[in-house]
Amino acid sequence: MSHDKDDFIPSHPQDRPLLGLIGFGAFGRLVAEHLWPFFHLRVHDPVLPAGASIPFRDAAVTSLAAAAACPVVIVATPVNGLDATVAAVAPHVRPGAVVLDVGSVKMIPAEIMTSGLPSEVDIVATHPLFGPQSARGGIAGLKIAVCPVRGQRCRSVVAFLRRKLRLEVILTTPEAHDREAAVVQGLTHLIAKVLVQMEPLPTSMTTRSFDLLVEAIDMVRHDAPEVFHAIERSNPFSPAVRDRFIELASMLNADLDAPG
Repeated sequence: MSHDKDDFIPSHPQDRPLLGLIGFGAFGRLVAEHLWPFFHLRVHDPVLPAGASIPFRDAAVTSLAAAAACPVVIVATPVNGLDATVAAVAPHVRPGAVVLDVGSVKMIPAEIMTSGLPSEVDIVATHPLFGPQSARGGIAGLKIAVCPVRGQRCRSVVAFLRRKLRLEVILTTPEAHDREAAVVQGLTHLIAKVLVQMEPLPTSMTTRSFDLLVEAIDMVRHDAPEVFHAIERSNPFSPAVRDRFIELASMLNADLDAPG
């Protein structure tokens, strides 16, 4: 794949490039659902048997080596296993290819991909700020964070995301992403975890604000445990945000319990 060719926006349907999708969990399936019109998908996941059928045109289950040899490679595996996945991908990825991840944190994946992938491979770290639940009505207008890590291909990635998928692209750095995500996602998932443990919650005599809170909980309640652990454990800024939230909640609780 040459660096001056915009493989992300083919001029004709027959020009669709190969895309290797490594990981076919809930989010991997969401990726496939929205990318198959633009790419010939080659999917690898250890749980998929050889020859398994995938309900997307021209998509095929293949070996990790074959998926990693595609000109575009998306790694959609849990962050806590990314180092092993990158190590397995590295011998097979081709010079000039572009490799992207879709993890909920960005500093650790960016470091793993930079150190683990050959220097002639471009790297773009991404974080779609939505999941299968929030994308049920389509992804147009939803947000995705994009971090240029290595190479010049990020521009074509951004153009594709904006023009073809109609996503709102937020260009950022891995550190800036993790700082904000520690609040945005860290607190959302933390509060949701607590409230789920308080169920059953009221369903009839509710306010609109409470209904919105329940709606927010439902958007993340079915996320895989690996997602929660990545947000809370793999983001270096999450512990301080979590501690501050708990400290303020404890102070408020003490103030409410005080006489007078």
